[in-house]
Amino acid sequence: MSAKTVYETVESERELLYDLAERLWETPELGLHEHESAEALATTLREEGFEVDMGVAGMPTAFVATYGEGDPTIGILGEYDALPGLSQEVKAERSPIERGGPGHGCGHNLFGTATLGAAVAVKRAIADGDLAGTIRYYGCPAEETLVGKTYMARAGVFDDLDAALTWHPGDLNTPRVGSSNALNSLLFEFEGEAAHAGGSPDSGRSALDAVELTNVGVEFMREHISDDARLHYSIPDGGDAPNVVPAEASVWYFVRAPSREEVERNTDWLRDIAQGAATMTRTTVEERFLSGCHDYLANGPVTEVIWENMEAVGPIEYDDVDREFARELLETVSESNRESRLEDLPEELRETVEPHALYPDPVPPFNEDEVSGGSTEVGDVSYIAPTGQFNAATWPVGAPGHSWQVVAANGDFGRKGMLFAAKVLAGAAHDLMTDPETLAAAREAFEAATGGEPYETPLPPEAEPPFDMTAE
Repeated sequence: MSAKTVYETVESERELLYDLAERLWETPELGLHEHESAEALATTLREEGFEVDMGVAGMPTAFVATYGEGDPTIGILGEYDALPGLSQEVKAERSPIERGGPGHGCGHNLFGTATLGAAVAVKRAIADGDLAGTIRYYGCPAEETLVGKTYMARAGVFDDLDAALTWHPGDLNTPRVGSSNALNSLLFEFEGEAAHAGGSPDSGRSALDAVELTNVGVEFMREHISDDARLHYSIPDGGDAPNVVPAEASVWYFVRAPSREEVERNTDWLRDIAQGAATMTRTTVEERFLSGCHDYLANGPVTEVIWENMEAVGPIEYDDVDREFARELLETVSESNRESRLEDLPEELRETVEPHALYPDPVPPFNEDEVSGGSTEVGDVSYIAPTGQFNAATWPVGAPGHSWQVVAANGDFGRKGMLFAAKVLAGAAHDLMTDPETLAAAREAFEAATGGEPYETPLPPEAEPPFDMTAE
């Protein structure tokens, strides 16, 4: 049996996958609250014959679906959470379906569906006796807040994998060979004393002052950390009315850097700043550690298998309608955004990509030595098992992620990219299950990258999934 057979299985389920992706797109749900999305995916897998374990790692919308028995065990990671405030129709103009509502501005409706399609194709090959081993689908919630896979990793659900595979929607078809930033996510909650801000301000102690002093302190901190490190924040609670000294206020921080060690150093500094702000304002501060993740270790042999399947599946077959809609969407994106994206590409690739709103061809890996500014808890999985991932083109080249334009790209060309991704994942899983030498090479590369050290969770023992924190 060749990988072509699992490609054909994915293709045969095109309509099912399109319908499932549409269902998730029509009911966008924020992280840790993806009840309808998780149930739609889990139900489809149950009906296909998978054994589904719901509510893993203390998260009702996290699940593991398993089919087969014995070695090797290959895991495919799926995501399905949406982003706040990005509700949008499939139109080339800003047109929310629900003003202020969530939307799939990172394409996770396509993400979770493509990985399901791949898992189903591999399952059928096992059922037919063409493959031997175990296939797992991991339903991973709350990626946008870097929660799901980190808590699942702490619970040990990835521990027996021989390899893990995943993808992410994007604007090019290319393996991800660079790294990503490790991260800590923390909430500082300050408590002071309320008072009449005009009549008796001397009686009050402003928790909001403490939040603002924390942020000022971080601005001075930035000068003395590495250029690659990142700190950014939002203020979930800044008080209620100007004439009341805020007795409670909070600030939510993401601390990012290329390594866990640097994240921990900068987090300790941030903690000192928050405590200093509390001291200056005569308030108190409590920290909630929400989540954390590792940097990403791209496994060379697994990534090579992914690339071979990307080449085999070949270019995505866009039509004129796809290209026209993509051009209309790009017209709503600022020229500086489009140019910035092209500048990220090697010159020879830039010249090839630039004339196209949609670029259909697989692109060889090109960012091996780069660390992306973002973070992913796929990094945690990559410290547990050999892991490979790739991007597939589901939106126009130059459209920014986490935008309404990405939500609007849910039309035909986005789904074609999803189908491409499902075939690549199914083919890669097939090849890994039939080639013990590649799996052995993947394990050897993994041991070299990790130094043989076991995975250590970034989560403190008392950390619990933050169900009340849903925005990135």
